Amino acid sequence: MIGQASFPAPDYKRPESVLVVVYTLDRETLILQRVGNSFWQSVTGSLNWGEETPDEAARRELFEETGIASEAGWRRWGISRRFQILPEYRYRYGPGVVENEEHVFSVELSDRCRVQINPFEHLQSRWVKIELAAQSIWSWTNRLALKQLAEELA
Repeated sequence: MIGQASFPAPDYKRPESVLVVVYTLDRETLILQRVGNSFWQSVTGSLNWGEETPDEAARRELFEETGIASEAGWRRWGISRRFQILPEYRYRYGPGVVENEEHVFSVELSDRCRVQINPFEHLQSRWVKIELAAQSIWSWTNRLALKQLAEELA
C-alpha cells in the first residue's frame, strides 16, 4: 500500500543487534548484569529501525549502557552470528520473528574507566579477566567472542 513504511512498526524491535566487547590492555573486560533475569553480558543492543548501521548502533549502545564515549580502539570483527530469540522475548519482535543477527565489535581501552550503568537495563558492572568473563556469560555468542579475544591476546 502506498505511504506505508517498508518495515514493521517501531513498536517491535529490529531483529538485528550488536555485541560490543569492551576490554583493557590488562586483559580485563567489562561485563554488565541484566535487570530481570540477572545474567551477565557484554554491551549488547538492537539496531534502531531506519538507517542505523551496526557501527552506529555499537557506539550508541556503548554510551547508553555504560556512559563510555570512546572514539579510539574500535574494531569491527566482520563477524555476524544468528541465534534463536528465546521464546519469552519473542513478543518484542514482529510476528513470526524467531532469529536475531548479531554483529560483533570490540573496543580496547588503555585502562579501566568509570562506568555509569543505565539502571533500567543493568544492576551492576564489573571489570574481570577475559577468561573469567567467558565462564560467567550466559549467551553463547558472547562467550565465543570473549574466548576468541582471549586467544588473540595470548
